Amino acid sequence: MRRSSVAGDTGTRQDVRLRTRSVNRVAFWWTKSDKRWKALEVGLLTLKEWTPDEILATVQNSLAVKLHPERYRQTLADLSLGLLFQKTSTRTRTSFEVGMTQMGGHAVYMDWGATNFALADLKDEAQVLSRYVDGIVARMKHNDDLLNLASGSEVPVINGCCDRYHPCQALGDLLTMYEVRGGLSDLHVVYTGILNNVCNSLIVACTKAGVRITIVTPEINPASKDDELMNAARATGLLEETLDLQDAVRDADFVYTDTWIDMEFFFDESYAEEKQRRIDAFSPYQINEELLESTDAYVMHCLPAHKGYEVTAGVMDSTQCIAVDQAENRMHAQKAVLLRLMECV
Repeated sequence: MRRSSVAGDTGTRQDVRLRTRSVNRVAFWWTKSDKRWKALEVGLLTLKEWTPDEILATVQNSLAVKLHPERYRQTLADLSLGLLFQKTSTRTRTSFEVGMTQMGGHAVYMDWGATNFALADLKDEAQVLSRYVDGIVARMKHNDDLLNLASGSEVPVINGCCDRYHPCQALGDLLTMYEVRGGLSDLHVVYTGILNNVCNSLIVACTKAGVRITIVTPEINPASKDDELMNAARATGLLEETLDLQDAVRDADFVYTDTWIDMEFFFDESYAEEKQRRIDAFSPYQINEELLESTDAYVMHCLPAHKGYEVTAGVMDSTQCIAVDQAENRMHAQKAVLLRLMECV
């Protein structure tokens, strides 16, 4: 949110904020880019609400931002982004902070344990925070907390990861596929492992972008279950489901996996029994050298990887693995999201 600069308008930043309202999840606010009121969806909580055209346009904008960063150096000047994290982070925090800086903006990091968010009403705290910043990235443990925060915010909220969705990761993944194959037409992605937040968002992104996706997922992470998402994806005809990983990867362009155990539980002794159960259950679905003998597919991983579990160290270090490219492209995709939500591009 910014001060109106229309001739004769002497309203303060607070006046402009007081004129901001939310109706059916659509926020109306003033933008200096074209000097008129705009209506945009409030933030990015999940890609389910985004149209195929919006997703594809964001991928194209991501590529433009990556190839021509000099064009965007002051695009978000005088804007601030709040980063509110319940979960630990390397890629999400760094990529959003650097991305804002590279476009002339400023990011403010807030650790959950060092704020009053854990002590007060989440909706109230979100409303207050949104009076200070122009957008919020929330990395939450639970989707319900994310929705509660978004309901109180007066500025766009971006889901930086929750237990049900990881939309920014999926947009970065599409950008990576686009770069590697020169487009998104006639692609086949195979995801193997547990059906979790990353898998959910990948399914939505792929099926809306016209990419065929096969999931080899013997179990669903309970917190990630979304029947509506799965039914919509099946209706596109682009989602396939199987437990035969060897057969699935034969014509794959990309084979993708994620950790079998949520990061916060991996070294938790109280979770040891469930951890071992998952290792035993998912070992047949590991991406390893033997699996790759039957395919020249690129290997994708959202990171951090637990080498020796969902993927071997040899595969991660191989030329087929493009996980680091994915990590870099997260920043470019997120910059495109910020531009879309904060500058109305």
